Amino acid sequence: MPELPEVETVRRGLAPALEGRRIARVLQRRPDLRYPLPERFAERLAGRRVERLDRRAKYILARLEGDEVLLVHLGMSGRFTIHAPDAAAPAAPGRFHHGATAGAGGAPHDHIVFDMEDGTRIVYSDHRRFGFMDLIAGGALDANRHLKDLGPEPLGNEFSAAVLGDRLKGRRAPIKAALLDQRTVAGLGNIYVCEALHRAGVSPNRAASGVAGPLRAERLARAIRDVLTDAIAAGGSTLRDYAHTDGELGYFQHAFAVYDRKGEPCSKPGCGGTVRRVVQSGRSTFYCPQCQR
Repeated sequence: MPELPEVETVRRGLAPALEGRRIARVLQRRPDLRYPLPERFAERLAGRRVERLDRRAKYILARLEGDEVLLVHLGMSGRFTIHAPDAAAPAAPGRFHHGATAGAGGAPHDHIVFDMEDGTRIVYSDHRRFGFMDLIAGGALDANRHLKDLGPEPLGNEFSAAVLGDRLKGRRAPIKAALLDQRTVAGLGNIYVCEALHRAGVSPNRAASGVAGPLRAERLARAIRDVLTDAIAAGGSTLRDYAHTDGELGYFQHAFAVYDRKGEPCSKPGCGGTVRRVVQSGRSTFYCPQCQR
């Protein structure tokens, strides 16, 4: 499932095509994705200007004129592809690329098409249909069931070592599980939690309360920020179905220090350890038992 860096990369890719631009029409090719689409979904979006494109955790928020917000979650395989107004070359069957025409029928998994006033076409495809969209009144955003319990944004000003330490105090769960809890820190997923714990030298098996002290909390908060920033700069990872809005792939997975590197030498200079894989709460955890304590 796309994590925060992948979603932020998609948001940045969509922003030039959406922000300040008006939606001319929406083609809705099915009544639902993971959940039923809102009533009169296409009709309510037609003619609306997108004032700003934000991200909250793993959600994209398109703020529309009239104080309504289009909330998008990509699920496991959701992706947007942008087709320029002058697109002419037909796409290969079942897949669209930047510069290709979407065509009247579209590919089988192209579920929603946004035709912008300037002729740009933005196609949302999702062959597993685990993604979803919703329309929410701007004033009700903080109370929305998907957003109301989220913790602080790890790249925002409200996140700090003190905030992280306070949220970990007294928690007996392993630190890995605590960080995957979206109420602790918003947007973190399995890949980047593994990477951040390795950078901070913290074992995924350590109790969360054991990381609440100022020194470990400071190392971990800094590692979380750094690994997310690096991943965004590199364009996110490309595991499974993820791709940019322009069809190009990210490459941060080539820089993973521990994730999916079971049996390989630890990359930290002078460590000498070997990356190990364990299963925690049904999820693979990769870490170095030599330098992560």
